[in-house]
Amino acid sequence: MHQTLLISQIAVSGLLIAAILLQQRGTGGSSIFGGIGGGESYYTKRGFEKVIFIATIILSGLFVVSAFLNLLI
Repeated sequence: MHQTLLISQIAVSGLLIAAILLQQRGTGGSSIFGGIGGGESYYTKRGFEKVIFIATIILSGLFVVSAFLNLLI
């Protein structure tokens, strides 16, 4: 049981890293500081971007749950 949980946690962490790296980054260096200097625009996520965003949330939840279960076992 412990071995299976450990392997699944490693797999989830790899998928989580990939999902985070696939997300679209902001343009320019000002996006690092939260859009200082204006030019902020809000938009609705659509298509593949929305799927990756939701997958990142789900994978992060699975990672937290698997880490907690690994701690208990």
